[in-house]
Amino acid sequence: MRFAATVSLAALVAASATVSNAADSSDPIIIPIHNWSSQIVMSHVVGQIFESMGNNVEFVTTDSQAVYESVRLGDVTLELEVWEGAFGASFRSALEKGGLHDAGTHNAVTREDWWYPMWTKESCPGLPDWQALNECAALFATPETGDKGRFLGGPVDWLKHDQERVDGLGMNFVVVNAGSAAALWAEIGAAEADKKPVVVFNWTPNFAEAVWPGEFVEFPAWEEGCNEDPSKGPNPDATYDCGNPANGYLKIAAWDGMKEKWPAAYGTLTQISFTNPQIAEMAKLVDIDEMEPEDAAAAWLEANEDVWKPWTGGS
Repeated sequence: MRFAATVSLAALVAASATVSNAADSSDPIIIPIHNWSSQIVMSHVVGQIFESMGNNVEFVTTDSQAVYESVRLGDVTLELEVWEGAFGASFRSALEKGGLHDAGTHNAVTREDWWYPMWTKESCPGLPDWQALNECAALFATPETGDKGRFLGGPVDWLKHDQERVDGLGMNFVVVNAGSAAALWAEIGAAEADKKPVVVFNWTPNFAEAVWPGEFVEFPAWEEGCNEDPSKGPNPDATYDCGNPANGYLKIAAWDGMKEKWPAAYGTLTQISFTNPQIAEMAKLVDIDEMEPEDAAAAWLEANEDVWKPWTGGS
């Protein structure tokens, strides 16, 4: 069932007492859209905030790794969800070239890694230890993986290097990549009825933690250089032989030219900071309540005026 938005953009404009936007360019602020729900809804939330300030906004679908080069070149204006584990390397590479900068950090702690629903632990009680998971690999075998366990990873463009980890740690698993975040949720949902053991890629914050209690697999602890230097991690001959950061950042990136071209919008952007529960709620509106992203954003804005209006200079 789709739910109509309960608030219009016009209502937001009328209700929002914002800072002067006279100096902002009439050119559109270009916001990228990726392939997971919180980023899509958050992008529309921020886009509607900018529109309420009198700005023009355009949304473009972009690759979640290549987007940092696009921001650096000014082809898109910003990126609202820079996840340390998935995109930190691409972000740092673009920073070194110049043209974009760190515009702020959300008040959220992120984690991205292998994950299982709690019923899986009943069949493999040594969890969350990764070595115990490996000993239970046969529990996760499917016809396509033979006698090896199946790990359902995220979309290929998320570049999680799961196969490199399997190789580096000598795990008896085959990595299969899901086509979308929705496919990950479908995998968990399908396993729930008969409590079939599954291990999939997951992350926090998102709505799933409230729907399916579970745990992240505990791999060898992340240390700087693990992905590049074989001497880091337990296997001296391999890279990617450790887990992802357990307390990762969630940053905002902006094109260097944004501050001059859209000073009012840029000022608001630097005030934006979402929390884990707020981000999870954004994803829930789409993934559970089945709202369209634009409607979900409008509904979130209506319900959270006390959060976002101060970012614009409103009361």
